[in-house]
Amino acid sequence: MAEMADKAGKERTGGGIARREFIVAAGLALAFPGLAGARAAVTSTADREDLALWYDQPAGPWVEALPVGNGRIGAMVFGRVAQERLQLNEDTLFAGGPHNPNNPAMRAALPRVRALIDAGRYQEASDLAERDLLGKPGRQMPYGTAGDLLIDFDDATAPATYRRSLDLDSAIATTQLGSASVREVFASTADQVVVAHFSSPGKTFGFQVRYRHPDKATYDSTRLTEPVTQAGKGGAAWDHREDARVSQRPASLSVRGDGAGCLLVEGHNIASFGIDGALRYAVRIKAVGDGEIVVDGDRIEVRNATQVTLLVALATSYVDFRDVSGDPVAIVRRQVDAAARKPYGMLKNDHLAAHRAQFRNFALRLDIPAQDRRTTKARILDVERAPDPAMAALYVQYARYLLLSCSRPGSQPANLQGLWNEGVNPPWGSKYTININTEMNYWPAGPANLGVCVEPLVRMVEDLAVNGAVTARDGYGARGWVAHHNTDLWRSTAPIDGAKYGIWPMGGAWLCMSLWDHYEYHPDAAYLRRIYPLLKGASQFFLDTLVEDPQGRGLVTSPSLSPENAHRPGVALCAGPAMDSQILRDLFAVTAQAHALLLEKDKEFVAALEKTRARLPADRIGAQGQLQEWLDDWDAAAPEQQHRHVSHLYAIYPSSQLNVRDTPALIAAAKHTLNTRGDKSTGWATAWRLCLWARMGEGDRAHAILLGLMGPERSYPNLFDAHPPFQIDGNFGGAAGILEMLVQSWGGEIRLLPALPSSWRGGALRGVRARGGVEIDIEWKAGRFTRAVLRGPAGKVVQIRDGAQLVALTLDGNGQAIYR
Repeated sequence: MAEMADKAGKERTGGGIARREFIVAAGLALAFPGLAGARAAVTSTADREDLALWYDQPAGPWVEALPVGNGRIGAMVFGRVAQERLQLNEDTLFAGGPHNPNNPAMRAALPRVRALIDAGRYQEASDLAERDLLGKPGRQMPYGTAGDLLIDFDDATAPATYRRSLDLDSAIATTQLGSASVREVFASTADQVVVAHFSSPGKTFGFQVRYRHPDKATYDSTRLTEPVTQAGKGGAAWDHREDARVSQRPASLSVRGDGAGCLLVEGHNIASFGIDGALRYAVRIKAVGDGEIVVDGDRIEVRNATQVTLLVALATSYVDFRDVSGDPVAIVRRQVDAAARKPYGMLKNDHLAAHRAQFRNFALRLDIPAQDRRTTKARILDVERAPDPAMAALYVQYARYLLLSCSRPGSQPANLQGLWNEGVNPPWGSKYTININTEMNYWPAGPANLGVCVEPLVRMVEDLAVNGAVTARDGYGARGWVAHHNTDLWRSTAPIDGAKYGIWPMGGAWLCMSLWDHYEYHPDAAYLRRIYPLLKGASQFFLDTLVEDPQGRGLVTSPSLSPENAHRPGVALCAGPAMDSQILRDLFAVTAQAHALLLEKDKEFVAALEKTRARLPADRIGAQGQLQEWLDDWDAAAPEQQHRHVSHLYAIYPSSQLNVRDTPALIAAAKHTLNTRGDKSTGWATAWRLCLWARMGEGDRAHAILLGLMGPERSYPNLFDAHPPFQIDGNFGGAAGILEMLVQSWGGEIRLLPALPSSWRGGALRGVRARGGVEIDIEWKAGRFTRAVLRGPAGKVVQIRDGAQLVALTLDGNGQAIYR
């Protein structure tokens, strides 16, 4: 898994904070300043990539704050003048602890549920499943915040000028107060601490640092179109202050001094749904600077300083999903002490090197944008009314920044909110919803050249295979492993959330396809050997559990459902929904392919895969001309005609079983379905629609959907996706859709500009990846492709689809080819 190794520190830090020059070099399509060798060149200052979010006011609600993260820990930075707020997260701080959620009644009840479904008695089947198939408890553990640091500045006054920004190239949130006072916040991958640096040359300052426990945090779903009050009582935006006192501080919480300039917070996670909290957590804060720094009880006092650095470390006792015996206090002490031995300049340079080693391998420019003087908030408000192609490029780079910030080797995978949430019981638990949302989080990882971010997902699937084997054996009497529609830190695999949502056995199978997707973008034999047991185990489960459809239509899953959509009022349970067969066609095919590539010897297993795959029901066109969501033609009578999920279109995107080249009639049926569902939906569902229209070559339709996704109905002021409330999958799905408009790779071909909208007349893209391990630079002018440079394994033959033309290119001895 060489492609997954974190290359932190292997590139020089370079320059360019808010924007970077965009270069078209002779012999290569694109480059950026600071890149080595032939990619370095000089360009006009007109060619620039927009890489900053910026605002002229402090953040009021949480959805205006700016995120920083290193995969494992993160903070939301509010940029307030009188009182800075840093809301903290640590990626293992879930509620509860290790437990067995499997329902002991499941195996005996399963045949009865199947019989009721076969008889068409769906409500009775649903009622029985609700009672005897769901896990115990019937919910999973929520992810929570690690609290707030509130930093109260002495004698704060309104600044003459104000700007707060998030630079994506440096991964630093900056607040500029007047001409000299600067505050910088970043989450260091190199040093595993959040760093907050305050400087005011020529003028001393002081502040107090206090910790606030999140005992009664609430969630803000404020939309950008609604007025936001940023002032405290009777004050202006600049002097916003929040109360640091905790009205009901948990008895287990301790805040005390821990050495020179240090505070140590110790606490426990919460219980949830009857599962006791088993985790201990710790937060350690150290102030280093040129002023007087003392610890006074539960606060740090700083006086007469011109520059101060706060170092914040967070950890829990989590070792793995079965082991909570870690020592978080020892971890945070070690991390802070190590970071404190470095001057601020070294901390910053090491952070920049680690971030840029991954971030700078990709670039996107749409048209030649003039320097935009509007705030990001204003651009979001205007994006549906005024042309702003650069906003789409910024949206892609922001998604790349977010993925790097919430999913790094060694961290947990990106959850429903990535890494960031401000309470202890967030919407949908901020868990891992694996009937679309977790998979969508990783859709841009391949094309956006962020394969390193997939490593946490691989480890999670390996964990799920352990617990999922118990669920398969005890609940289904099957080999292999299974996971349903949701999981959490404790890798629960039993069905939860009621029969309408939870009795869907395909979550693990779809995750396997995400792992295979990474292999296709980064072919590597060692990685393939690692994931093959996961593919095989997932396949074995379905070889054992598929059943004959009573009407002779093939082998089907039962019980199952088409994720979250009811086929009659209040009832979703069924057998053989279209999505299940589509996922299984892919799973069985790639498992057999991996078997062949690895020269495995179990011929009987592969024969069973091929035989079973041939008996899966084919996709069907219903009486309305739509692609059927269920085995029966129930679509017209389904109660939600504009349902957010479009599960049965999985076969088009992210799969490619149905496509414009090979199955035009089924593509036409899919378009009928999408027209019925409508373009506007929840944030992530809008992003999925964008991806689908792009995959089908409909650039202007995809672009219209994208404008809605980036506009004020589906983007918060900080550009977080609004489900609402915030879910990060919409950001990642939207970025994947934009890239799908520019480059596609499926069916053995690479398609250049397959869904270019008419409004993106010119542009350039560097470092986009395609399946087969190929990296591409492209440029276009006046709506027409002009040039591409391809890089990959020497001697590889690449099929390029350029409009109606299919061109075979062979990469030379240096692993490069130039097209046109």
